[in-house]
Amino acid sequence: MNVVVIISANAEWRVVKELYPNLEIQRSPYGEYADLQLSTYNLQLFHGGWGKISAAATAQYAIDHFKPDLLINLGTCGGFAGRIETGTIILVERTLVYDIIEQMGDGAEAIEHYSTKIDLSWLDDVNNGLPSTVRGLLVSADRDIVVDDIPMLIEKYDAVAADWESGAIAWVAHKNNVRVLILRGVTDLVGGDGGEAYGNIELFRERTKTVMRELFRQLPWWLNAIKYE
Repeated sequence: MNVVVIISANAEWRVVKELYPNLEIQRSPYGEYADLQLSTYNLQLFHGGWGKISAAATAQYAIDHFKPDLLINLGTCGGFAGRIETGTIILVERTLVYDIIEQMGDGAEAIEHYSTKIDLSWLDDVNNGLPSTVRGLLVSADRDIVVDDIPMLIEKYDAVAADWESGAIAWVAHKNNVRVLILRGVTDLVGGDGGEAYGNIELFRERTKTVMRELFRQLPWWLNAIKYE
């Protein structure tokens, strides 16, 4: 299996370089990348950058240049207070980009166009004892979670968490017919009183370290769960 692991946010990528200080860093037009031997797997780590533009561009670049059999995105997300707990790992089954405003046509149709259902039938989660996760939807936007958006996101989509990049990565992978695995850990919660990390970026950075370390600890389990045809 040729596997590319995209890491989006700068804070997430810094943790990866701390975890593996001997990486031989190379550079693409979009960001840094490096090879990593993890267990019995040779992985290509790629810093994809934050936001939908970077996420889409780097996902396509990685697919074109590295020809992966599997594209993995590991990272963080914000959760909705009362709907999910910090530290929870989300195995993403569907993505949706919600910051689309269509005033000339059907806004729901525009949002549905960039919604992606992720096929995970190739994961053998019964026989391999995969780590505990919450399966479900992750919504994306080029913005941190806005408190006023939360009721709508819950009512319309039954959402529990949001990030910036997953929707773009999943959509590009689907268009290229490439398997994709997205795992995101909840670093902070947002509710009626605001976000616990808003105005406190050090909290986000510290929890990002915890989440990214856990995701890389789990990664061999996920790779071992691949069902080869």
